[in-house]
Amino acid sequence: MEVLNSFLTWIFKSRLGQIDKFKQDPHSVQQTTLFDLLEAAKNTEIGKLHQFNRISSYDEFASRVPLSDYESFSPYFEKTIKGKQQVFWPSSIQWFAKSSGTTAGRSKYIPVSEESLEECHYKGGKDMVSLYVNNFPDTKIFTGKSLSIGGTLEKEPLHSKGNARAGDVSALIMHNLPIWAQFVRTPSLETALMSDWEAKIERMARETMDENVTSIAGVPTWTLVLLQRILELKKATHILEVWPNLEVFFHGAVAFGPYRNLFRQLIPSEKMRYMETYNASEGFFGMQDLPDSDELLLLLDYGIFYEFIPTEDLDKTNPKVVPLEGVEVGKNYALVISTNGGLWRYKIGDTIKFTSACPYRFRISGRTKHFINAFGEEVIVENAEAAIAYACELTGATIVNFTAAPIYFEGGKSKGAHEWVVEFNSAPVSLEDFAEKLDARLRQLNSDYDAKRYKNLALQRLHLHAAPLGLFESWLAKKGKLGGQHKIPRLSNSREFLNEILDLMEGINP
Repeated sequence: MEVLNSFLTWIFKSRLGQIDKFKQDPHSVQQTTLFDLLEAAKNTEIGKLHQFNRISSYDEFASRVPLSDYESFSPYFEKTIKGKQQVFWPSSIQWFAKSSGTTAGRSKYIPVSEESLEECHYKGGKDMVSLYVNNFPDTKIFTGKSLSIGGTLEKEPLHSKGNARAGDVSALIMHNLPIWAQFVRTPSLETALMSDWEAKIERMARETMDENVTSIAGVPTWTLVLLQRILELKKATHILEVWPNLEVFFHGAVAFGPYRNLFRQLIPSEKMRYMETYNASEGFFGMQDLPDSDELLLLLDYGIFYEFIPTEDLDKTNPKVVPLEGVEVGKNYALVISTNGGLWRYKIGDTIKFTSACPYRFRISGRTKHFINAFGEEVIVENAEAAIAYACELTGATIVNFTAAPIYFEGGKSKGAHEWVVEFNSAPVSLEDFAEKLDARLRQLNSDYDAKRYKNLALQRLHLHAAPLGLFESWLAKKGKLGGQHKIPRLSNSREFLNEILDLMEGINP
């Protein structure tokens, strides 16, 4: 295994020269990416509509092609789901990544082309390892196996007239991995792609607990659930008793800060390393390239052309949009992408703040809308408002206001949850019944929340407090924010607002 470790380490280091190239010449790389994308898609329906063949500059591109989001672009996705090709990308679209967070339905479906798989998602995984072995040349990760938790794949096509299937982006990636990559990972592909999460966690735990696991890749939430089950099965106090050679956790999807202390409890080693990535259904955008910094390197040769909207312009009819060379360090921008998966000037809903322009490094600063994504559930305001309206309708209650935030993991055996404060004008007969209906409706509206709530594996049922009348108004007054333009934050990934409101409640009702 030592020989294999040395060989694979050398292989992965060979990519470093290409990474250095886009770090040193970012604007040229991005310009080339834009015109490669336009050339590839010029004969598609979108390409003909916007005359891609006549675009010779970024300014022409920006003037000819409108900004888009999921709602505005979904009619094109629907055509491909129903079997039509060459709509927004020239190669055949056989896969759609399933993601939650739409206003119009339970889930959204993002196209995944062969090019986006190979030149974006897979390249991201390889570069992640390349940067890691460069930063830590003493690594032994290839002497054991990498543990990764896959999502689920839908068995049937999305539409009877088409062949396109859907699944979580992690499942699509895992399903299409080359044979050599399957050799160095665990658990089995069959187990990793199971849809029954309770059975899946149990089977994963039993398949992996006796392997020599040297690295883990995944979302912190499900990783914690799995590790806790393995500790129970092995009757161990920490995970290094099970996997003594574990050295790195590659993580993404949710902010790692709230989980850091818990992982340190489960993996009590100063030598344990953590590497953050920024990838989504739409593409692989960034990763840590420095061992002592949480900044993310913007990935520029992945078949993605980036644009940026200053967050103060987001609500304008014609917002200011700038390419990479127009960004300023320390300023918040909403991310806009054109990709080798067929997305064109697509607003993904994330905001970032650049920390450096040489090379381009950044931190994820939030979402363009209020949300809760502490555990990978991606609950948005539209989900919350629809669910609470449904609970009110069924119980006869009426509300004045509400807010919600996560209850983060606090101990090795604890579970996360959402905590709600609702100010009722007419309270329900049973607060417990209202909470049940609210939680059930959220599960119906949001597939990711439903998955985390399945048999309380990762998320417990939401906690609900009934606030006294006038509480939210009092809170706004205390902050000097009474007035029509100031609104209660419906959802937040931080507990700052919720804790302030709970403290105020306690003062009113000691």
